[in-house]
Amino acid sequence: MRFTFITLFPEFIKQATEFSIIKRAIDSGRIEVAWVNPRDFTEDKHNTVDDTPFGGGAGMVLKVEPFYLAIQQAKKSMPNAKVIALCPGGTTFSQHKANELAHEYEEAIFLCGHYEGFDERIFCWVDEIISIGDYVLTGGELPALVVLDAVARLIPGVLGKLESTVEESFSDNLLEYAQYTRPVEFKGMIVPPVLREGNHSLIGKWRRKDALKKTLDSRPDLLRRVNLKKEDMALFHEIFDEAKGEKNV
Repeated sequence: MRFTFITLFPEFIKQATEFSIIKRAIDSGRIEVAWVNPRDFTEDKHNTVDDTPFGGGAGMVLKVEPFYLAIQQAKKSMPNAKVIALCPGGTTFSQHKANELAHEYEEAIFLCGHYEGFDERIFCWVDEIISIGDYVLTGGELPALVVLDAVARLIPGVLGKLESTVEESFSDNLLEYAQYTRPVEFKGMIVPPVLREGNHSLIGKWRRKDALKKTLDSRPDLLRRVNLKKEDMALFHEIFDEAKGEKNV
């Protein structure tokens, strides 16, 4: 999959993609990352990309012309790419959206903003707007990198094992079950015996129950979207009974 960032700070993108899994994915050719700087499409000596807002108000607004030209430049090598703007007012990013981008898109252009945002007219060349949460950051590069990371790891071959993406948090709208490794005991805390006994049926049940419990405790809103199995109701009864027992101790 190919990603191009429309950004005023290409060095930010360059540095962030020179490590770990994303770097290996780039080196292996499974993903491609490029960037276009709107400053390259300005005509004044200061490479101005912003101006004061019509109607008054604080801050500066990003000019439409350089960002439009930057998008057109990116489209020359990626004519079928979807243009995605990273803005607080967009649709909230989710694991479902990451899966959609990874499996239905071959190319994506990320439009990264700054200051008080874009001249509204730039959205005529935007296919969709994505937000990573209900808060405001200083720029769109971090949100775009979040989307890149979430999408890239779903592309076949980027992670070592397919199960890594199948069983992790949000893959089925549940938080991921607890994970353990050696040593068995640390400061009095012991790895659950069921995970050390090699019975994969019991391990699967324990993991499902733990995922349900974690989701119930931390993100109960997600349970409305979970495709619950018949055996899950018995697990919920166990969870509730154990919670009552803890309160009575």
